[in-house]
Amino acid sequence: MSRAQANPHAASVAHDGHPNQFALLTQRRFAPFFWTQFAGAANDNLFKFAFTVMVTYQLGVSWMPPSMAGLVIGALFILPFLLFSATSGQLTDKVDKTRMIRFVKNLEIAIMLLAAWGFYAGSPVVLLACTFLMGLHSTLFGPVKFAYMPQVLSERELTGGNGMVEMGTFVAILLGQVAGGLLVALPGVGHASVAVACVAVALAGRAVAQFIPSVPATDPGLVINWNPFSETWRNLKLAHGNIVVFRSLLGISWMWFFGAVFLSQFPSFAKQVLHGDEQVASLLLVVFSVGIGIGSLLCEVLSRRHVEIGLVPLGAIGMSVFAVDLYFASRALPASPIMGLAAFLAQAAHWRVMADLLLLSLFAGLYSVPMYALIQMRSQPTHRARIIAANNILNALFMIASALLAGALLSAGFSVPQVFLFTGIANAVVAGYIFLLVPEYLLRFVAWVLSRCIYRFKVRGDAHIPATGAAILACNHVSFVDAVLLMAASPRPIYFVMDHRIFRVPVLGWLFCLAKAIPIAPQKEDAATYEAAFERAAQVLREGDLLAIFPEGGITRDGQLQPFKGGIMKIIERARAEGVEAPVVPMALTNLWGSFFSRIEQGGAMVRPFRRGIWNRVGLNVGAPVAPSAVQPEPLRAQVAGLLVAE
Repeated sequence: MSRAQANPHAASVAHDGHPNQFALLTQRRFAPFFWTQFAGAANDNLFKFAFTVMVTYQLGVSWMPPSMAGLVIGALFILPFLLFSATSGQLTDKVDKTRMIRFVKNLEIAIMLLAAWGFYAGSPVVLLACTFLMGLHSTLFGPVKFAYMPQVLSERELTGGNGMVEMGTFVAILLGQVAGGLLVALPGVGHASVAVACVAVALAGRAVAQFIPSVPATDPGLVINWNPFSETWRNLKLAHGNIVVFRSLLGISWMWFFGAVFLSQFPSFAKQVLHGDEQVASLLLVVFSVGIGIGSLLCEVLSRRHVEIGLVPLGAIGMSVFAVDLYFASRALPASPIMGLAAFLAQAAHWRVMADLLLLSLFAGLYSVPMYALIQMRSQPTHRARIIAANNILNALFMIASALLAGALLSAGFSVPQVFLFTGIANAVVAGYIFLLVPEYLLRFVAWVLSRCIYRFKVRGDAHIPATGAAILACNHVSFVDAVLLMAASPRPIYFVMDHRIFRVPVLGWLFCLAKAIPIAPQKEDAATYEAAFERAAQVLREGDLLAIFPEGGITRDGQLQPFKGGIMKIIERARAEGVEAPVVPMALTNLWGSFFSRIEQGGAMVRPFRRGIWNRVGLNVGAPVAPSAVQPEPLRAQVAGLLVAE
């Protein structure tokens, strides 16, 4: 299935179809879906928190002591994710996404009607059953939520759309918990108020869902395997088939592990360490949710509306740095009586704690949103929902593991700040391991830093870079960092054909080896390396990937565009002989001559670090693709020369 077939709505959207992510809220393809998921997340948490407060403070249930209420309710809610995620993924791939959403919202209304009776009767048994059923509601909605977006959003909208959903989810969680706590505490009418609110929110979600446009099934012929255990294993193997996607799933699950440690310890942290009351614990949740929301929304801005996985290492670094600093900020707080919100905020030391918490969660947003977008973009459309379902299974397992580990550390005598410190250090180790397993994350991070922190990098015409399929990118060669800048501009991985001598340059050589760049040497100098380069280039194109070459054959020594060599014709001919019609995309890097990485110093490079100061403006102009049959070295050079002077 082509991207246009799998994504008919996105295919009709112009490349710059909206000025920013908030504009999506004015469009039918996104807005009803956003508010539907917002209402569902709010209702989940309104119900759960109200029920937890009711059991903890209002009902005397001998078989469920208050100290165990939160654990039992949380476990019952998570259990359906383990049991039914695999089935949910299959159903989402098989049926129309909108039909699936409306079915789930109908189910939510039925569950909330039963819960309303449970609240009215004060029956913990009924409400426990509803907790399990609401977990089932979330299990069914999870795959469809993330499978819906890639079918209606373009690649340039995917990061912003995921950021909006992530932000909306955490805001909804916060509002749901606040509303649940306030309503259930109303004297005399608390239970009835919660019952009415749960049903009302469910009805509102279903009403909005009616406006979601139809989105066709991606695999309507799928035969459902109703065995949750065998299908769970099959889904995990399916996800493992694309190693980048699978390891990204692990990265997301680790974020859930990380977040669960902090969220589960907020009440204890507030009381035992910060010496605050319930309002202080709520404040911590508010700060954490706001941080996640801000980080999620920043992703589109920082990524220039691409799926920019270079933000993931940045997010991981921030998560570890501020988790560690949270330990140092909180370990030396003096003992004091339990204080309210005003007294807590009056102490300057507490503001550092809140800043750490805000920044920690902000970087968690930067970490998670690009990973979700990458999985959506790189997963096979016919299997996308099942891969998301596999992610939900892993998330549930990691959250259980986090609860067990945190409990073990606390039982072993660790304080809450020490648990946070341990988690921050573990995050650095785990994230580093994932980035070594998937070097693309690290490479894109280097490219992101270079293009935003060292240079002011402006890209024109990047819509010409094909979103799918094989293509050859032909660019002028000005400096040692040209390839890194092309990485930053492309939404897809690029395989570079590079002069074999660049692999001997410190640091850059290691980066290009990590990027699996293709070394090439002159035929007269090393015939074996020369032929191997063309064979590997042909393989890249056969596999439908992007291949980048510098047709000049080396870095310019005078700043002028050099004649193009004939190697590009050999690559095109080999590809066409194998039935691959790879278009050639001309590109021109501008204003790099004279930079630290160019050969302006009498043919030498990297001699004067601040020759042009810092944060220089450089650019990349991308031309329209040229059919392989129309490509010749000299006309292609003329096209690149034209792009060099284009504004």
